Amino acid sequence: MIRYRKPGQDDAAILQLIESQLVPLSNLSPKELDTIRKDIPTRLRRGVTLVASPNQEGNIIAFIHFMLHGELLYIDMLAVAPAAQRKRLGISLMKHAEGFALSRGCKRAKVMVDLGNQKGLSFYQKLGYSIIRIITPNQCYEMEKIW
Repeated sequence: MIRYRKPGQDDAAILQLIESQLVPLSNLSPKELDTIRKDIPTRLRRGVTLVASPNQEGNIIAFIHFMLHGELLYIDMLAVAPAAQRKRLGISLMKHAEGFALSRGCKRAKVMVDLGNQKGLSFYQKLGYSIIRIITPNQCYEMEKIW
């Protein structure tokens, strides 16, 4: 089941997914990661977060966080628990986010993928995203999809 994030109920699980699935892929320094960790509650309040769970009150097994900027959908974070990977949850979350954005007039989407994250790079390429450039200071690929 995919639903909107419930802050009091879901945030601990979202933070755990960030720590276990996203932080290990990052090329940022420990100091930069600490700064980002402190900013996560603010980021979650700024955009839309969808979560996947077995049922309405079940444990979070995946989430996507995104923001809309005019005609741009920006995928901020996507993570799937290891036991739930390869079950199309990431694809389903992406389709929901893209559908949300399209219904609000977005014409393109962007996502940043850490250098070295081959699984993430391949995932987004299969969904139609292309590498635009490498952002050297952040050590990531900037990827875009145009509808």
